[in-house]
Amino acid sequence: MPMVVLGLLLVGLKVAEFGPFANWPWWGVLLPFGLAIVWWEFADGSGLTKRRAIEKMEKRKEERRDRALEALGLNTRHQKQVTKVREAKARTASSADPTQADTRPPEPPRRDPRL
Repeated sequence: MPMVVLGLLLVGLKVAEFGPFANWPWWGVLLPFGLAIVWWEFADGSGLTKRRAIEKMEKRKEERRDRALEALGLNTRHQKQVTKVREAKARTASSADPTQADTRPPEPPRRDPRL
């Protein structure tokens, strides 16, 4: 896309006969269009365009899934992040001052509601 914009700019400057662009040969002015065509052929042939489209679609699908889970009240990512932060704080607190032991009783084992 930048090559097409550059080509349009050069054609406009050539037609308006602005400064040194008035003396440029037409092949030099139209060269960015040729480079854009070559780039598009390469991008399509190598699968780059298709990969980018698939990545964009996967990102949108993941965002839609996250919104649906959050709307249902099942924000699992948030819970995982909170757990990681709490574990990290506990590790740094215990390694920073070993005399300050956690005096809370351990949590009781949780029952699986599906059983």
